[in-house]
Amino acid sequence: MKKVGIVMGSDSDLPIIKKATDMLSSLGIPFAVHVYSAHRTPEEARAFSVSARDNGFGVIIAAAGMAAHLAGAVAANTTLPVIGIPCKSSNFDGLDALLSTVQMPTGIPVATVAVDGGANAALLAAQILAVEDRELAAKLDAKRRADAAKVLEKDAKISAEFN
Repeated sequence: MKKVGIVMGSDSDLPIIKKATDMLSSLGIPFAVHVYSAHRTPEEARAFSVSARDNGFGVIIAAAGMAAHLAGAVAANTTLPVIGIPCKSSNFDGLDALLSTVQMPTGIPVATVAVDGGANAALLAAQILAVEDRELAAKLDAKRRADAAKVLEKDAKISAEFN
């Protein structure tokens, strides 16, 4: 199975990345996590991106706040799918990071999840890998069924109380 590469612009993004790593672990997907800044360590971010495919990665998740150029910088240096997680900061409540991540120029796409959307980034990475992995696709199907069952349990409880 291909690995998921995870990069964050700062270790302050770790709580968001933990949501992604927990989800990937629950699905049995291998991953590697690094701190690379698009602005402070651009050469290291580039080296990781350029070599990602050869190093066994199938998709990259990039999380950053504020100017949030990391996902775009990574995507500029690989043709692997890149998923951006805009992270909330004290400025603009994450809107700045969202716009910086989602507004990419034609030719350099970045899939973008919600602000602080670590779990959804991991699920999207899993779906990308599952295109060629039936076992992983089955795990995702089972997760969807389990999630639906939890909602229906809550519905039954609420219906019993109010209906």
